[in-house]
Amino acid sequence: MLLTALIFFIILSILVLVHELGHYTVARFIGVHVEEFGFGLPPRIWGKKIGRTIYSLNWLPIGGFVKLAGEDQEGLVKVKDGKLKEYFFARSKKERAAILIAGVVMNFVLAVGITTYLLTQGIFEQVGRVHIEKIVAGSPADKAGLKEADIVTAIEGKTVAEPKDLIETTRAKTGEKVTLTVDRKGESLTIVLVPRKEFPEGEGPMGVSISDLEEKKYSWSQAPGKALVMNLERGRDMLVAIGSMVWRVVQFQSPGADVAGPIGIAQVTGQAMKFGMKAVLEFMSILSLNLAVLNILPIPALDGGRLLFVFLEKIFGRRVKPAFEQSTHQIGMIILLVLIALISINDILRLTRGG
Repeated sequence: MLLTALIFFIILSILVLVHELGHYTVARFIGVHVEEFGFGLPPRIWGKKIGRTIYSLNWLPIGGFVKLAGEDQEGLVKVKDGKLKEYFFARSKKERAAILIAGVVMNFVLAVGITTYLLTQGIFEQVGRVHIEKIVAGSPADKAGLKEADIVTAIEGKTVAEPKDLIETTRAKTGEKVTLTVDRKGESLTIVLVPRKEFPEGEGPMGVSISDLEEKKYSWSQAPGKALVMNLERGRDMLVAIGSMVWRVVQFQSPGADVAGPIGIAQVTGQAMKFGMKAVLEFMSILSLNLAVLNILPIPALDGGRLLFVFLEKIFGRRVKPAFEQSTHQIGMIILLVLIALISINDILRLTRGG
């Protein structure tokens, strides 16, 4: 339990650090003064001023922030001559947009980077063919002569491309003879067996474990492109899932059991740890991508919400009043914190029920 909490905190720390480092680096590059670089959300536990920037640790470890000079205070600060360009509000729309989107880009890059590494180490992919992973002794498959690593190419003359093709036919033909076409090390064989009507739980009519997943390792030249495509597809799926969740909430329905807060994510971290470091890294990659997707959405207090005000400025040719924008983001942050609290309560209730 303690190790799980530690790993979860390390993962969260890395994701937040990478995200905020994006804002920090681009702001510094453009010339905007960074007043504070904070891990977690206020109130502050500890802070140290290095140069002109305060680096702080805060009580709520669910995020982080980079406080830029003039980010929410246009019209409320007195700027000395020659210092105007150090303020966020004084920069061009493109420069402000670049600073705002930098965190999202960094999380996406981290996700692609981790996936790239995992691809070079080998991942299991669907390959469009079904092979035998394990055979139960004394089962119909064992008696018929099937062997582990055999590739089932057809059953009753029908092509087998995924597990369900084999499962559906054998379950429909229990007690009857079925003919399998098998590829064994390049040799095509015909095997006849009778799927049993009664069988122990988990064994199935034939008594085999099958899969259409095979491990594939990518070279360092191939992996980045594949990782980019994988994360773009995952990002698309996340957006679709978020849209579905919002639609359910609008209809006053449950957002779904797959929605988790910090407690639920920590639980999944513990589950990933059981499968080793690769699983933890894969989970970290997905979390980083998820953070990027959530932050780019036009939600007040998030990067996407702040970016929306920049777009509105471009469309209408003038800025929204700073006080209104600041209030909008404050309300958005309150709503987000309430949602996190509610989801966390749901996580606790699910855990106590053993879900």
